[in-house]
Amino acid sequence: MINVLKKGLKKFKKYLKTNILMCTFIITSLINGCLLRFFTVENYFAIKPILADLVFLFIITAFGYFIKPKHQFKYFIIWSVVLNLICIINSVYYSNYLSFASVSLLKTASELGGYTDAVFENILEFKDLIFIWQIFALSFVHVQLKRKKYYTKVVEIENGKIRFLNMLVVALITLGFFVSMLTGTDISRLNKQWNRSSIVMEFGIYVYQVNDLVSSVRTTVNEMFGYDEAYKTFREYYEVVEEEDKDNKYTNLFKGKNVLVIHGESIQNFTLNLKFNGEELTPNLNKLTSEGIYFSNFYSQESVGNSSDSEFTSLSSLLPSSSGTVFMNYFDRDYETILKLLKEEDYYTFSMHGNAGDAWNRNITYNYLGYDDFYYYTKDYEIDETIGLGLSDKSFFRQSIEIIKEIDNEYTNWYGTLVMLTNHTPFSDIGEYSDYSVDYKTEEVDPETGEAIYTPWLEGTKIGNYLKSVHYADEAIGELLTQLEESGLLEDTVIVLYGDHDCKLKQSEFKKLYESEYYESVLIDPSDTVGIIDEFTYEINREVPFIIWSSDIANTKYTTEETEVMGMIDIMPTLANMLGIESKYALGNDMFSIDDNVVVFPDGNWITNKLYYNSSKNEFRQLDLDTSIDVDYINYYNEYANNLIDVSNGIITYDLIKAYETGTETLIDEKE
Repeated sequence: MINVLKKGLKKFKKYLKTNILMCTFIITSLINGCLLRFFTVENYFAIKPILADLVFLFIITAFGYFIKPKHQFKYFIIWSVVLNLICIINSVYYSNYLSFASVSLLKTASELGGYTDAVFENILEFKDLIFIWQIFALSFVHVQLKRKKYYTKVVEIENGKIRFLNMLVVALITLGFFVSMLTGTDISRLNKQWNRSSIVMEFGIYVYQVNDLVSSVRTTVNEMFGYDEAYKTFREYYEVVEEEDKDNKYTNLFKGKNVLVIHGESIQNFTLNLKFNGEELTPNLNKLTSEGIYFSNFYSQESVGNSSDSEFTSLSSLLPSSSGTVFMNYFDRDYETILKLLKEEDYYTFSMHGNAGDAWNRNITYNYLGYDDFYYYTKDYEIDETIGLGLSDKSFFRQSIEIIKEIDNEYTNWYGTLVMLTNHTPFSDIGEYSDYSVDYKTEEVDPETGEAIYTPWLEGTKIGNYLKSVHYADEAIGELLTQLEESGLLEDTVIVLYGDHDCKLKQSEFKKLYESEYYESVLIDPSDTVGIIDEFTYEINREVPFIIWSSDIANTKYTTEETEVMGMIDIMPTLANMLGIESKYALGNDMFSIDDNVVVFPDGNWITNKLYYNSSKNEFRQLDLDTSIDVDYINYYNEYANNLIDVSNGIITYDLIKAYETGTETLIDEKE
């Protein structure tokens, strides 16, 4: 064993002596990656990004073996310049936006206006240029090796192909160690590219940049094919779409009013109908539903973009992209949004969030969607209480009120969005911040203590933690409404609240709730029983709340519960009608002007009041048992769903609204 180790050590020393330039390149590049993280996300000693950097550098180094030793310096100095530029650009970019640069952003630099100007006009700091030490170090080593005729000696012992394969083996072994340390969340974030800071923290700057490049290329390839067909489908859709009678009793109801949208993270509709041990789970949401306009059969239509998809769909009345996400891959389009329509009416538009500004690329995408300003995390808030991913909702709301007061004093009308965060998976950090109990209190009394006996039920489960987290979110919303009223901001403001998507818990977690003998005891309305949770009821149960409330309509003739099935795509045209503005390209419907709606999901599934259809399985669940459903009904809505998805994807991928409005479409008439 000792002899084996000695032989191995001897070979390793020989390898180092005959690969000095390559080792210098690897070590200096690795140090630069650590330096960048030191200047930005500050996790420079973390093992995962170091391993990821090594895998990347080993692969680059391996291909260097196909170059003769005397020319290898040129190869590695070129790579050093490239990696130096990556570090410098990201260092400067992070100093301005607390985020990392993206190929897709640089590709659209000329359209970003003040965003990019601020970066390139910024005077470089010393820390931004420190990375070029690598070039000098590599050059110095090269000169010394050349003086000692090192390259001539190496030629005699080097076998490029064998050393190439050996280096790849080392890269694969390192990759194996790295992959074994990854979590499902890490892989999901890399795939979606939704949080750049997190990716750099876990994967290093080099893997982040490669992944970003691949994502950008994939988007560009999608854009290269199918333009003419997409434009033809787009034009035909808007030529044949029926112009409905938009006037109803809600038309212009809120014209000239301020609008405050509450983006309710992971709040599902079923939570509004629960009461544990006599205490309502969501008393504040329940109050809003009873006093305002409540859509109780409402669905999110998000795809892989989750919250960002819901933001996009609610603002634009388009479906999320079927490939990638709008916020990351197709942000630089000329979308028609309610924000832009209201800005034509002299509204000031803003969004607020207790998370990092670059999460889901919001700090860039918001500019394209029509927001005038974005207030977020460390830029505008004191981080005095963190829960989960960022600033707690209660602190976020409390501090946001002070900013909104200033906005209200400066602008006559405004439209603002408050993006909640605390009620975000995995729901395990709520702990001391919520004392709500989700155990079952029996009628029995402990004979020794005289206290009620609590039966372990949902405490400690994922669904139990979620319910407690929802209770915290409801408390935060209640405090927000109180603070708005005390500040005089409710008087002329419409509150719009929606759940952005379901809580993403497994079917087995819902079984613990619905299939328990205790379930009926928690219902506010005992008629809201669900029964056995199979795959269909699990999917249908993903409803989220949508509520419109103002002090003017509370408990008036406008107060209603709408049971018609509706989706996120319907928010924009509904609010537009109530605010007295018109949309030309909305794919959704005004909720008060349609009697038989359909909600189409990005994966091709759809739901009406009568039936839920799963397109991947070609199976359905009939919801209205009093109505006969034939094959023509299913075929009609399948065709409708496919067409809607095609039109929406065409607008997103090929920027068809801009092409149509500016007359720059390239559709060849002879093809029609």
